[in-house]
Amino acid sequence: MSDPGGGGAPSTHVFEPADALDRSVVLGFRVRVVEGAEPSTWESTSAKCSIGSQDGNDLVVGDPTVSRFHCEIVMDASGPHVRDLGSRNGTMVDGVRVREAFLRSGSLVKLGAVTLRFDFLGHTSRLPISPNSSFHGLVAGSIPMRMALAFIERAATSEMTVLLEGETGTGKGKVAEAIHRGGPRAKKPFLVVDCGAIPANLLESELFGHEKNAFTGAVERRVGVFEEAGGGTIFLDEIGEMPIELQPKLLRVLESKEIRRVGSNHHQKVDVRIVAATNRDLRSEVNEGRFRSDLYFRLAVLRIGLPPLRERPDDLPALAEGLLRSIGAKPDEVAALCTPEFFAGLRRAAWPGNVRELRNHLERCLVFQEALPVTESAVAQPGGEATVDPRMPYALARRRAIDSFERTYVRELLALHGGKVMPAATSAEVDRVYLYKLARRHGLRPS
Repeated sequence: MSDPGGGGAPSTHVFEPADALDRSVVLGFRVRVVEGAEPSTWESTSAKCSIGSQDGNDLVVGDPTVSRFHCEIVMDASGPHVRDLGSRNGTMVDGVRVREAFLRSGSLVKLGAVTLRFDFLGHTSRLPISPNSSFHGLVAGSIPMRMALAFIERAATSEMTVLLEGETGTGKGKVAEAIHRGGPRAKKPFLVVDCGAIPANLLESELFGHEKNAFTGAVERRVGVFEEAGGGTIFLDEIGEMPIELQPKLLRVLESKEIRRVGSNHHQKVDVRIVAATNRDLRSEVNEGRFRSDLYFRLAVLRIGLPPLRERPDDLPALAEGLLRSIGAKPDEVAALCTPEFFAGLRRAAWPGNVRELRNHLERCLVFQEALPVTESAVAQPGGEATVDPRMPYALARRRAIDSFERTYVRELLALHGGKVMPAATSAEVDRVYLYKLARRHGLRPS
């Protein structure tokens, strides 16, 4: 296919990865519409370019075949790659439909009926990187985490709403607390609401409060967290789990700074700062109609992506030592465990559960008073029975076996029902909310 926008055949320029020690340097790039819509161009001022028909994208493409958040182009140390965001008509690179794919200079990216061209620019950009290696309890010795810390520190000194994004177990709660502790609201309350753990019919009351007799069981008036956190910060964890019918009410609070208790006609002003977190890509949720686009933009004033543990192995020694102290290890126990050989073993692990999995492993090492190989953290081998170690205290061994059973059962149950929670819960004869909680506990994502 020739270049519809001119400039000859696609270039054969090959990306040369940046020095692994300096991931903050990225090559500049340009994305432009060359066919199917009004010509427009975006040139990189950061390492990412979001593309879609919704205002608020870096490159807005006004065509009905382009989804609101269609795809994203990311430039990192491995090279430029495009990732489809669950678009309706898909993303194609040089004639091949992809979910995620690397790009070369001159690649043609087709979104519905629209064709874009990707090209490298002749310059590099340096991304913000914090000079600090810690911040209110956060460990940030590695380059990826110090890059995130640059935005965390900026967020702490401001009043802007923040959306934390990252895999399960990456420490979004600790980051939210650090943002609170590092800012002007530090002496005021910091309250946490887990939007995925509270049944939908109770979440509104949890957030905004209720009047006496507002509903069955409301035997007295209750103050919600928006009132209770007055002057402070509310951390809305797993915001992507918030029921669609409650999202307009949260949006109104963010816009008007007023809340109304359930069962009341009176509105009252509130003064709180919102930090939200999700392990989902909310843009994909918007495309699927499960999350409101206007609420997304209200929450994503500043988006901060947290790197998974496998991308920050240099932080493992400091993280391990800090976690051991936090779970009650004595100084001599910390010194006995934290050897170069032990840290080398930690670096070789993939850590799909991230910092939360690391903490669990360290707890087991502390119980056994020895540096267990990471592979011994597994409760059961695929297709086999749970490993039982008689040296382990009964309660911990029982908990490990239960966790293994729950994880396997819920994974297979959801697979049997196509990821649908309602039929899965009915089949298992458990409450839908409880099944959601089990799935989230074990890092499973129902549809």
